[in-house]
Amino acid sequence: MTKVLMYTTGYCPYCTRAEMLLKQKGVSHIEKIRIDEDPAERDAMMTRTGRRTVPQIYIGEQHVGGFDDLAALDRAGGLVPLLQD
Repeated sequence: MTKVLMYTTGYCPYCTRAEMLLKQKGVSHIEKIRIDEDPAERDAMMTRTGRRTVPQIYIGEQHVGGFDDLAALDRAGGLVPLLQD
């Protein structure tokens, strides 16, 4: 299974929903970067993604986006193949 990385905060309902969806698809480990605990990580996330909100999800080296983007990818049938690369 491809590595999954998620920028997150301590309380984020969309992060929780993204994690639930990924686990339903068989992801057993999500590397989480807490941007609320380290301002430098928030800056790094914004530089890397061009976005300010969480979650920001990477599957392998591909930036998927936030929860809405992840859910849309799943509905389009693209999430499972991306996880299996």
